[in-house]
Amino acid sequence: MLLQEYAQVIRSKNSGPFELTIDIIFKSLEDYQFFKEKELLTIEKVAELYQMKQEEIINFEYFEAARGIKITIPRPWNQGSIGESDMHGSQQYANLLSVEVSE
Repeated sequence: MLLQEYAQVIRSKNSGPFELTIDIIFKSLEDYQFFKEKELLTIEKVAELYQMKQEEIINFEYFEAARGIKITIPRPWNQGSIGESDMHGSQQYANLLSVEVSE
């Protein structure tokens, strides 16, 4: 199965002109707890998916009240700079759609 089959929402957005925030909100508390307990999504995996060093990840946090994971990373390009192709940061979640989950 894929991560997207467990998640109700996978989205990204600006967190200022220099950072992106990615939210994963699970369909149920059970799915959230399953991911957290089994460590199915880790800082290491996010670093690999976004081709960055683990220490570059600004925040990786499980948040039970929202049944979710919040990840904050540096933007590949500053918002609105030359070469930047996603002004709102709303397409940067796509790398997570192919994450396979093995139980």
